[in-house]
Amino acid sequence: MTRSWKVGIVGMGYVGLTLAAAMARRGGYEVHGVDVQPAVVESLSRGEPHIFEPGVGEAFEELVGEKIFVASELPDGALDAVVICVSTPVDGATHEPYLDNLVAAAEHVAERCRPGTLVVVRSTVPVGASRQFVLPPLLQAWGEARLVMAPERTIQGQALRELAELPQVIGGLDQESLELGVDLFSGLARQLVPVSSLEAAELVKLANNCHTDVIYSFGNEIAMLTERLGLDPLEVIRATNLDYPRPDIAKPGYVGGGCLSKDPYLMLSGAERHGYTPQLIKAARTLNENLPVHVARRVVDLMPDGRGGTLTVLGWAYKGWPPTDDMRGTPIAAMMPVFAAAGIRVLGHDPRVRGEVIRAYGGEPVGLAEGFRAADGVLIVTDHPEYRGMDVAAAIAGSRLRFVFDSWRILDADQVTACGVHYAALGFKGPDRSPAPTGGVFA
Repeated sequence: MTRSWKVGIVGMGYVGLTLAAAMARRGGYEVHGVDVQPAVVESLSRGEPHIFEPGVGEAFEELVGEKIFVASELPDGALDAVVICVSTPVDGATHEPYLDNLVAAAEHVAERCRPGTLVVVRSTVPVGASRQFVLPPLLQAWGEARLVMAPERTIQGQALRELAELPQVIGGLDQESLELGVDLFSGLARQLVPVSSLEAAELVKLANNCHTDVIYSFGNEIAMLTERLGLDPLEVIRATNLDYPRPDIAKPGYVGGGCLSKDPYLMLSGAERHGYTPQLIKAARTLNENLPVHVARRVVDLMPDGRGGTLTVLGWAYKGWPPTDDMRGTPIAAMMPVFAAAGIRVLGHDPRVRGEVIRAYGGEPVGLAEGFRAADGVLIVTDHPEYRGMDVAAAIAGSRLRFVFDSWRILDADQVTACGVHYAALGFKGPDRSPAPTGGVFA
C-alpha cells in the first residue's frame, strides 16, 4: 500500500463488519461504517458488534472513535474509497435476486462522495450487476467512475485471519480503477489477484461457492443411497477416500449459511439471462435444500406413534464449527414446519444462539441437561464443540429418551445404544433389530 486510505463501508452486516475490523487493525486505514438500522449504528458506536465473529468485538471495543467511526450515512465528500457490503438476498419463492439494496447504496455513494472516489463492490452479485446497477448512478452524478469488484470469500469463525491470508481477487472497470483497487487492498491481503473485468471477479465468487455446494451435495447423494441400501455412508466414504489419488468425497451434512444458500441462485439468475441454465448447480442446490426436510420426516417417524411428543434440537445456527450465531440458511427453518404439522413440541439449545431467536423460530429454549431429560428424542443439527464433548451416558441417564439423531456423527453410537436408546444419523438408520431379510436389497 503506497498511501493511507480513508474508507467508507456501506452495510455493516457480516461482510462489512469483518472488513472494518480487519482494516482498522492494520496501519493505513481509517474506516467509516454506515448502516440503515439505528440499533446497529448505536451498538457499533459503543464498540459492541451485533454479530459474533472471533476478534471483531475486541477490534471495535478498542478502535471505535479512533480508527472506526459508525453513522447512518457517509461523511460528506472526504473519502478515498467506499466499499459496498450490503445484502443481496433472493426471493424465498422465486429465488430471483433482490438488488434494491445495491442500487440504494450506489445512489448514496454518488450523493455523498466526490468524483474520483474509488467505489468497490464487495457484495455478492449476479454476473454483470456491478456494471448494470452500480455504475449508472455514479456516472449520472459524476460523469466518470472508478469502480472495482473485490468479492469477499471468508468463512465464519476465521474471517479476520482469512481476510489477510486468502488471495484477494480484484476486477476493475478500467486500468486506473484496477490499479487503485490493488493499492487499496495491498495493505490488507498478502496476495492480490487482478482479473480482467468486473464480471470476471463477480464470477470468481459465485464459482467458489457453487463449487462448494456441488461438492457437499455429492456426499449427501451418497447418504440418500446408503440410507436405502442399509449401509453406513461414513464407512463407504472413508473407504472411498483412503489413499485414493482423486478428489475426496465430502462427508454428508447440511449446507446453509448466507452464501451457499443464496449464491447458487445468483449464479443461475445471471446465467439464465444469457440463455443458459447450469443444470449441475441447480440440482445440487435442490438436493441440499431438501435434506433438512428429509431429516425432519425421519425424525417424525422415530417419535412415539410417529407424531406428537417432545423433541430437543441441539444446534440452531446454520453450523457449529467454527462456532457462529448466524441463522442464515439454518436447517431448522425448513424442519420446523414438519415438526409443527406432526404436533411435536420442540425444545432448543445452541451455545451461541440467543433464547429469543430460538423462540422466534418456534422452539422453547432449554439447558442441555434439561433438553435430554424432557425429550422423547434428540436431534443434533450442528457439530458444536460443546456437543462433541458431551458425556453421552450422563446426559441420557434418567431420561425417557427413545432416540438420538446425530446429524454429524459426533457421538459414540455404541455409548448411545448401550443406554437403550436408538441411534440414527444422516444416511444411516442405525442397528436393525428386526429379522434379517430373505431377499436381496432390491427385493
